[in-house]
Amino acid sequence: MEAGDDIVRVKQSTLIGLNRDARGLPLISNTVKAQMAGGHLSAFRGRGMEYHESRPYQPGDDIRAIDWRVTARSGRTHTKIHREERERPMLLWLDLTHSMFFGTQTCFKSVLAAKLAALLAWSSVQHGDRVGYLVFSEHHHIEFRPARGKHTVLHFIQQLVAHPAWERSDSIVSDNETGLRALMRLRQVTRPGSLVILFSDFRFVDADCRSQLVELARHNDVVMIHTFDPFERELPQAGFCRLTDGTDSVDIDSADRRLQRRYRERYDAHQQALERLCRELGLYLIDIATNDDMLAELKTGLGLQGR
Repeated sequence: MEAGDDIVRVKQSTLIGLNRDARGLPLISNTVKAQMAGGHLSAFRGRGMEYHESRPYQPGDDIRAIDWRVTARSGRTHTKIHREERERPMLLWLDLTHSMFFGTQTCFKSVLAAKLAALLAWSSVQHGDRVGYLVFSEHHHIEFRPARGKHTVLHFIQQLVAHPAWERSDSIVSDNETGLRALMRLRQVTRPGSLVILFSDFRFVDADCRSQLVELARHNDVVMIHTFDPFERELPQAGFCRLTDGTDSVDIDSADRRLQRRYRERYDAHQQALERLCRELGLYLIDIATNDDMLAELKTGLGLQGR
């Protein structure tokens, strides 16, 4: 029997079953036009170019493509021929820190993020690309370099559902450095020309994280998938209610209009900061709530809806 319930902990069978939905998410450059933070669509850079062969120079060839080594060796001018890389590495960076284990509608943010990551992993291998991953929490970090094939996604799913963060048995200490360290490691293992997708609520993003994102986006397409719960955006007008993390609890009057306003202003400030960050750095931002149709929202964010 599976330990997950797809509410507070993801089920392995659910993640495996997402391979059917992934067929409608072709993450290739001539198809995807992702939503930029500024509200418009922009195409991914797509696969890079790799050297194929050198051939004798022909009139009209770009002189910048001359292969000087072959030319010197043969005594005859040759031109380098490049072709589009057969596959493009995709890196999935998944946040399983303490703040992701929250939810009031449908499921925890961590469960939503895990489903989205599995969905895009299936899409990547189905369309001939390589996929790798980094999954981290305050106490545990796992990673796998990009590889092709169904077995790669199945390995990812196995590692993901077995991650110790789902047990929530460790004593959790707030650590703003966790996300920064995970971003630094992501930079170290990311090959230029990759598609990098981040799944998080991005509560930790600060100036140091920004500097890591600047470098990451310099030679890669970076998509930030912001997962959130509707309760984080706006308090329901339910009167007095009690919130708990399983250990501590707090009572609030959600019908208090001043509290509602301050609560919404705090969420808006976080959202606007994310949008400004993505706009300034040229990142892609997709917002998905725990009660959204995740496949529909993902297609809309990637500019695939209706295609």
